[in-house]
Amino acid sequence: MTAPIQSAFKTSARSFDQQGDVPDVERVEAAMEGFAVEFGARSEAYMNSCVRCGLCAEACHFYLTTGEAKYTPIHKIKPFEEAYQRTRGAFAPLARLFNMAPRVKIDDLQDWEELIYDSCTLCGRCTMACPMGIDIAELVKEARHGMYQAGLMPERLAQITRNAETKHSPFGSPDDFIAAISEIEAEFDIKLPVDKPKAALLFTLAPGELEEHHASVASAARIFERLGVDWTFSSQAFEATNFGYLSGNTDLQAELTCRLIDKAREIGATTILLPECGHAWGAARWEAAKWYEEPINDLRVMHMTEFLAEHIQDGTLKVSSAAGSATFHDPCQIVRRGGLGGAPRVILKALGMELHELEDHGEESFCCGGGGGVLANARAEPLRLKAFELKRRQVDATGADHFVTSCGQCRLQFTKGAVSTNWSKKIESLLELVAANLSK
Repeated sequence: MTAPIQSAFKTSARSFDQQGDVPDVERVEAAMEGFAVEFGARSEAYMNSCVRCGLCAEACHFYLTTGEAKYTPIHKIKPFEEAYQRTRGAFAPLARLFNMAPRVKIDDLQDWEELIYDSCTLCGRCTMACPMGIDIAELVKEARHGMYQAGLMPERLAQITRNAETKHSPFGSPDDFIAAISEIEAEFDIKLPVDKPKAALLFTLAPGELEEHHASVASAARIFERLGVDWTFSSQAFEATNFGYLSGNTDLQAELTCRLIDKAREIGATTILLPECGHAWGAARWEAAKWYEEPINDLRVMHMTEFLAEHIQDGTLKVSSAAGSATFHDPCQIVRRGGLGGAPRVILKALGMELHELEDHGEESFCCGGGGGVLANARAEPLRLKAFELKRRQVDATGADHFVTSCGQCRLQFTKGAVSTNWSKKIESLLELVAANLSK
C-alpha cells in the first residue's frame, strides 16, 4: 500500500543531535543559506515536478520494513522544498509578502535530521521509481549541506567527520596509516609500497580495510604483483571514503577528492584505483570534475570491481574455478548509481560459480541499510537491522553456498546484522575471492 503523502510530517519520537552551541534562530538561518546554495535549475525542476503519487514509498527499504509514512522518500525533502518555495519558487515574492509559504522552524529541522541521516542511505532506489524523473537521493544529499551548516547531524557521524577535518582522514593521520600498513605487512608477510615518487597507479583504501578487512589489502597486492602493476599508496592521499560527501560538508568533500587527484598527478599516475567502497566511487568518479570546473581527462578513476573485470576480460588476469554457487549483493552506489552492474557478474562467471540472483538484484537491488553514512550513525541501529532482515530473507531464499559483495561498508553492515541476529552466513569480498582463486 502506498504511503499517504499528505500525512503529518512530524515524527512520533524526536531524535536529533546538535553540534556547537548557537541560538536556534542562527541554526535555521544557516540551514536556509545552505539550502539556497543548492537551488539551481536542476533542483528547481525537481521541486516543481513532484505529483505526490507516492510510488517512491514502495521503493524505500525503510518505509517497506517499518510501514511508517514518515519514511516516504518525498517527505525527506520537505523543509528543503519549503525553503525553495519561500526563496526561489515562482511565487516566492508573493509568498513572502503575504506570508503564504510556511517558514521552516527549528522543530522541523530537528525532526528532519532523523529522516535524512538515519532513514536515507542515498541509495537512489526511490529515484529510479519516480515517474517524473526526480532524483530524490540527490536532493537529500544536497539538503544535508544545509543541515551540516546548521550543526544538525548525528553525533557519531559528526565525530567521524571531525576526524576527517582535523586528522587527515576518518581513520587517522598519515602516521596512523603507515602504522596500519606495517601491521598488514607483518600479518601477511608482504611488502607494500608507500610514497613512491613515481607510479602508474595510486591505490586508495577505506577505513574498513585498515581496521577490519586487512585481507583485502593483501589480496589487492597479490593481484597487482600477478599483473605486474607499477603502484603505490600515498600516506598523504590514502583515504577513499569521503565523509564530506556523506555528512554534507562540501568543503571537506572537495578537499578529500582533490587530494587524491592532485597526488596522482604529482606522481605521474594514470589511474586512481578505489577499494571496495560504494560512496568512494560516487564522490571520486562522478563528482571530482566539479571541484576543478573541468573534466578529469588525464586520469582514470576506477573501482576495484571494474579493474578486476577488465583484466579478466582482456585475459591478463586468469582465475581458476571456485567451488559452489553464489549470490551477489549489488552495492547501490556501485551498481544502481554507478553503472557497474555487469562487472561483478563477469568476475563470478570467470570463477565458474553458479549465480543465484536475489529476488531484487542489479539496479533493482535493495540497499544493505548501512550506506549514506547510516552505518556511522549509532542511533540508527534499529532501522539498519530492519533493512538487514529484508536482505537476509532474500539471501536465504537463494540457497546459494556463498554470499558475495563488492563494498566494504555493505560487508560491515551485513556482519553487524549477522551478529545481532545470530545469522551464520559468511559475507565474502569479491576481491578476496578473486585473489584466493588466481590461476597457477
